[in-house]
Amino acid sequence: MIVTTINVNGVRAAVRERSPENLGLLAWLSATTSDVVCLQETRSDDEQLAQALAPALADGWHLASACPHLKGRSGVAVLSRMPFSAVRRGLPATEFELHGRYVEVDVGEATIGSVYVHTGEAGTDRQLEKERFMGALAKRMAELTADGRDAVICGDWNIAHTENDIKAWKANVKKAGFLPSERQWLTDLLDSGWVDVVRRMHPDVAGPYSWWSWRGKAFDNDAGWRIDYHLASQSLADRAVAARVEKPAAYALRWSDHAPVTVEFTS
Repeated sequence: MIVTTINVNGVRAAVRERSPENLGLLAWLSATTSDVVCLQETRSDDEQLAQALAPALADGWHLASACPHLKGRSGVAVLSRMPFSAVRRGLPATEFELHGRYVEVDVGEATIGSVYVHTGEAGTDRQLEKERFMGALAKRMAELTADGRDAVICGDWNIAHTENDIKAWKANVKKAGFLPSERQWLTDLLDSGWVDVVRRMHPDVAGPYSWWSWRGKAFDNDAGWRIDYHLASQSLADRAVAARVEKPAAYALRWSDHAPVTVEFTS
């Protein structure tokens, strides 16, 4: 099973053909070998999402989504070549149940979640909301751990865990996305049994980064952040055989400010 996560930064923009060389998300989907693709920040309701992805759905992809509660914000989805045996949207019994930040599916013997943790802003109510969401997500992940089922939660976590996960870490130690409390939260998840699969397969190196600002020369200089993770249960992580960031060859070929992050698991 090959699983990819990608923050599309607006699905309708991501599918737009921008040049003869940059054919967007639909061309990527037609070429990928991935079996499951987790999307974040679709910024669309269910009808708009299905319309944008219509060619992919006609090609046989199955779609599950959680649309945002605010227009143009959030939105997550999972595309799968295999049918879903179950779909669970949101984090039930929390304020985030209908926010379009989490969708979870069962595919074969595995549970796969697509999550979008919003950016936050240090010292504001927005950061407090982010922290409440992190708490609700950790609770759900603890339930999955207790179930003992193979699981992987993929998405844009908007947290760089270590200094190796952000190029300009010294300039960001007091900013959302690299706050000590956020980093500790990720550490606690890993200590509870979840595995950062990409980091396990690329230990002790800077990156591989998965997000670069549109501005300046961040992309060309690889001055990025690694914030798109596959956190897998131990049993599934032990079957990972390859992990890569699919960074475009040139700035002009980008259809999102994130790059797809792909992990291959053996059966």
